[in-house]
Amino acid sequence: MAALPENAIQFEDNDVIVDAEVLAPCLALSVAWLREAMDAGEICTLVERGEGENLGQLRLTFRYAGRQVSIMREPDGQLHETDPPPPERRAIRPSIMKLINQGHAPDS
Repeated sequence: MAALPENAIQFEDNDVIVDAEVLAPCLALSVAWLREAMDAGEICTLVERGEGENLGQLRLTFRYAGRQVSIMREPDGQLHETDPPPPERRAIRPSIMKLINQGHAPDS
C-alpha cells in the first residue's frame, strides 16, 4: 500500500487534523469537494487504536458515497494506506476530523 507523508495527519491534543490535499485523491475527490462534503457532514470516520500485538498503531477510516479509505499510523509515526475494516463496522458521522487549512476558501 502507498506510503504517505508523515505530516499528512497531525495529532493535537484530542484532535486529528488531516491534510485535504492527501485525503481528497484517496477518495477520488477534489480538495474543494472534500471540504464541502466535510462541512456538510457527509464524510464518516472511524478511528481504531491497536491493542495487544498492534499496540501503538492507529487506523483512520474515511467513508464517503460508498467509497472508503483507511490510513494506518505506525508506532514510529509512518503513515500508509491499509485495508479498511468491514463496512458493517460503524463509523462516526459527521466526521470528527479537521482539515489542514480548513478555514481557507475551497480550491476551484
